[in-house]
Amino acid sequence: MNDPNVMSLPLIASTALLNNNAVMLVTGGAKRIGAAIIKMAHASGYRVIIHCHHSEQDATLLANTLNQIHKNSAAIVTADLAVVNDATSLTHFVQTIMSVFGQLDVLVHNASRFYPSPLGHIDLGQWDELFLTNAKAPLLLSQALLPYLQAQQGCIISLLDIHAHDKPFKRYTVYNMAKAAHRMMVQSLALDMAPTIRVNGVAPGVNILPEAASDQALDDRQQQSIIDSIPMQRIGTPTDIAHCVLYLAQAHYVTGEIINVDGGRSLTLAGGSF
Repeated sequence: MNDPNVMSLPLIASTALLNNNAVMLVTGGAKRIGAAIIKMAHASGYRVIIHCHHSEQDATLLANTLNQIHKNSAAIVTADLAVVNDATSLTHFVQTIMSVFGQLDVLVHNASRFYPSPLGHIDLGQWDELFLTNAKAPLLLSQALLPYLQAQQGCIISLLDIHAHDKPFKRYTVYNMAKAAHRMMVQSLALDMAPTIRVNGVAPGVNILPEAASDQALDDRQQQSIIDSIPMQRIGTPTDIAHCVLYLAQAHYVTGEIINVDGGRSLTLAGGSF
C-alpha cells in the first residue's frame, strides 16, 4: 500500500498568520458535495485540508484557488481510505494530516462509494469497498484522530443518506447496510466521545444527481419524477448540505443528531427507488 502524502503547496512559512483559525478535514473533498463544504468552510474562516484519492487534479486546483484568497489556508492529503486496514500506514496518514496545520478541529466524513449490488450478484469485493468507505474508514479514522480532536474539543460530522434509515434503495443492499452502520456509528460515538467531542450527521436526499456519464445517470423522466416527489419541488444542491455541516460545526450543544437535508422528501418517500 502506498503511504499517503501531502501535496506540495506553500503551507508552512506563514501559518502563524492563521494559527487562531480552526482546521477542518473533509474526506473526498475535491469535488461535488465535499468541495462545497470545503469552499464554505474556507469562506467562514477555516483552514481546510482536502482529502482525495483519485481526484488530485481537482483537489490541487481547489487548494490553489483557496490559497490565492488566503495564503497558506488550504492543503491536500492523498490516500486510499484502505489505509485504515494497515496500522502503520494509518499512523503515517494521521501524522501527515497533523503535520499540515498542527491541529484538527472538525473531521467531516464525506468520501463514499455508491452503486447497486443486486441480489444474486453480491460479491466480497462490493462488500469490502462499500463498507470501507461508508462505515469502516469513518470509524477507524475517527478513532485514530481522537486525541487531536479532543485537544481542540472538536467535532465529527458524517454525511449519511435518508435511505439509511427504514427506507432502503432497491438493489442497493450492501450500500444500504453500510450507510446504516455509519448512522449507528454517529450515535454510538456521540456517547463514547462525549463530553469533549460532538458527533453528528447530515442525511442528504437528492442534493446532487449522478454524473451524466456514469452508470447511475438519470434521464429527464426520472429526474422529473424525483422533483415531483419532493415537497420543495426542486433538487437540492451541495451548498444546502454545506450550510448544515457548518451549522453543526458551530452547534456546541448538539450531539448525536442526524439532520435530514432533503426538501421534505423523507416525509413522503416509501423507499425502493430514487
